[in-house]
Amino acid sequence: MKTRITELLQIETPIIQGGMAWVAEHNLAAAVSDAGGLGIIGAANAPADWVRGEIRKARERTDKPIGVNVMLLSPYADEVAKVLAEEKVPVITTGAGNPGKYMELWKAAGSKVIPVVASVALARMMERGGADAVIAEGTESGGHIGSATTMTLVPQVVDAVKVPVIAAGGIGDGRGMAAAFMLGAEAVQLGTRFVVAKESICHPNYKERIIKAKDIDSAVTGRSHGHPIRQLRNQMTKDYIQKEQEGVPFEELELLTVGSLRNAVVDGDVKHGTVMAGQIAGLVKKEQACKEIIEEMMEEATALMQRK
Repeated sequence: MKTRITELLQIETPIIQGGMAWVAEHNLAAAVSDAGGLGIIGAANAPADWVRGEIRKARERTDKPIGVNVMLLSPYADEVAKVLAEEKVPVITTGAGNPGKYMELWKAAGSKVIPVVASVALARMMERGGADAVIAEGTESGGHIGSATTMTLVPQVVDAVKVPVIAAGGIGDGRGMAAAFMLGAEAVQLGTRFVVAKESICHPNYKERIIKAKDIDSAVTGRSHGHPIRQLRNQMTKDYIQKEQEGVPFEELELLTVGSLRNAVVDGDVKHGTVMAGQIAGLVKKEQACKEIIEEMMEEATALMQRK
């Protein structure tokens, strides 16, 4: 399946892996790229030396393109930006801010820059700033979210910009991929489905929690202070939401989540840790290799689109 995204990024299939903190490291990124998609290393709040190390480890595992996701609010963002230019990372995705200050540096290094956007206005701003494509991410996704749904956001962004659009949020199988293409997207980004991949380093407890999730198991914390985060319900989300309703100050709420994502991903604490996952979790029923995930999705999506 060829699209402007597969040509732009030099990949075989229009499937991109999300840059999930603590999850998207070199093993997963290399496996996704080897399977024909685009693997992404999530820089999150990690220091620049760690990011450089992960890039080099991924390159030892695969000769296919890999990308890096930069969280622009990270205290290490400036240093990470320089490392990406030095390493000539072919694809850079960004979130939580405007990558404008790094655009010239990255473009000079030959990188394709693809920001995540949650609104038409932001998509237009990113295009004017030189973005090569945008990822339109709906509120169904796991982690930090906007307010618009994927179904409403993607077609409006497609109509608003000339650069290719990648759809994200609530996509986890071939049906979702076909739907995204019908809305005008030219690739899809998956997070939750790849969390449970065999190559994912996530603790087995985290994977099992996603696989056993039901359609109603998603919760959003942080709405009261403007930083909503989607995750799976557990004791931590129950306590957090109760305190939000009581009007507890933001600083006290933050104490509930310090280190909680690591606790869930690495240590397997799915009761008090943050189990980030999208609403698609209810459709994820098994652990598979990245190659199996991509092949299954492509087969299903292609069959559906050919039928239409």
